[in-house]
Amino acid sequence: MDQRTINPWKWQDQFAFSQGVEVTNASRVLYCAGQASVDGSGKPVHVGDMRKQLEQAFQNLEAVLQAAGFGLVNVVRLNYYTTDVDGFLSAADIVGSRLGAAGCQPSGTLVGVTKLAFPGLMIEIEATAAK
Repeated sequence: MDQRTINPWKWQDQFAFSQGVEVTNASRVLYCAGQASVDGSGKPVHVGDMRKQLEQAFQNLEAVLQAAGFGLVNVVRLNYYTTDVDGFLSAADIVGSRLGAAGCQPSGTLVGVTKLAFPGLMIEIEATAAK
């Protein structure tokens, strides 16, 4: 599989995302449900702490990817849904660190929402991976 990032500008690089990602010669695509800061039984954890919720959501996303034989390096799109855009942006170094370590700069969208599936959740991450 080949990936080509489409970035007519440079401003997005500081946020660890691309304007577009072209995928060719992929034989598998994985569409992941939104991953949030929940434990193995689906109960919210780290209520009120955006940094810890982001870490947990990424851990959960990586568990789903790994179970399917993928990794963050295979992610071509990440959508973030948050009840606190400012809180997300102040903790965005976590996103950049995780994606940078994986050599991943997917396309994506950040959306502010009024609430998520369960009370106390502040962030949900939805991914598409190709391999």
